[in-house]
Amino acid sequence: MLNTLWTISTNLKNNQISRRDFFFQPKSKLAIAFLNILWNEGFILGYKIENSDSSLLKIFLKYRNGNPAINSIKFIFKPSRNIYYSVPQLWKLATKKSLIIFSTSKGLMTVHECKKTQTGGKPLFIIK
Repeated sequence: MLNTLWTISTNLKNNQISRRDFFFQPKSKLAIAFLNILWNEGFILGYKIENSDSSLLKIFLKYRNGNPAINSIKFIFKPSRNIYYSVPQLWKLATKKSLIIFSTSKGLMTVHECKKTQTGGKPLFIIK
């Protein structure tokens, strides 16, 4: 699970630094869930399944005034350090300037979705 997310996030960061318009990523349910969150929050322009090879996703990157939409992606989760946030702990997080993505029992969710559905989980990324 984490290998897929680390690969996508690293590819996003590297391709935006090199100012590419799009890149290809292997398709998986986890990748699509992650990309849906990024699209809903306005960090990417979108993605589509490639016509010639249905096992690939074509991800379109977003830039604001020539700068990448994603300034930084910080990995919170490490296999040696399991951190879980309960619902009361979620309300203490300051999330006005950043987006925190959690792995929950209901799939990948942002911190705002976790608060709405009263679901705790493991924090994976902070995206600014």
